[in-house]
Amino acid sequence: PADNRPSAERRELGKLLFFDPRLSRGGRVSCASCHAPSAGWSDPRPHSVGDDGRPLHRRSMPVENTAWAAALFWDGRAESLEAQALGPVESPMEMNLTRQLLEERLNAIAGYRARFRAAYGVDSITAADVGRAIASFERTIVTGRTPFDRWADGDSTAVSAEARQGFALFTGKAGCANCHAGWRFTDDSFHDIGVPVAASAPDSGRGTIVPLETMHFAFKTPGLRNVARRALYLHDGS
Repeated sequence: PADNRPSAERRELGKLLFFDPRLSRGGRVSCASCHAPSAGWSDPRPHSVGDDGRPLHRRSMPVENTAWAAALFWDGRAESLEAQALGPVESPMEMNLTRQLLEERLNAIAGYRARFRAAYGVDSITAADVGRAIASFERTIVTGRTPFDRWADGDSTAVSAEARQGFALFTGKAGCANCHAGWRFTDDSFHDIGVPVAASAPDSGRGTIVPLETMHFAFKTPGLRNVARRALYLHDGS
């Protein structure tokens, strides 16, 4: 974005914030608690857990390759990474920190004031700049080249015969590529794929944001890069 051009200072500041549990009210969870590097920048639990220890009704989406994503979160409620970054911080069920308390807490830390001054030229830290910094770091979380990429570039030995057969099914008869398309293997759209709805806590997905019949129970198509590292799957971890 024009107001958040990348720089080393912004990326490093965002990384510190991403791993800092002081961004949660009780100091128990950080962004990395639900977007763990060891789990493909996602959550290995069926449901992510908030600052108060209670499980949420959704799994956290992975943040890999979100620099190119549109309409973030399972329901697409955030239009930018900057907005997405602050969503969990402000959510009462997740990190449960108001913007005012976030700003008071970070402005009381001299080291953060110096880093925000270097990154954004400000003397007082705002929640908006916190979102910008975290987004700057998240844009660096990009999958590297894979055997599939080498195969797609012409190396016939890069993947197994079984994988090649799987790709033929993926793009053909199975129809997976209808939604998992492009180099990130996602169409960045929303679909109801028939996941059973929990009677105790029905989740309408995109339908909560866009009240159209086609969007009820529709959820964001997750990208499949590094998907083997990110079990469990689907928005409810089922």
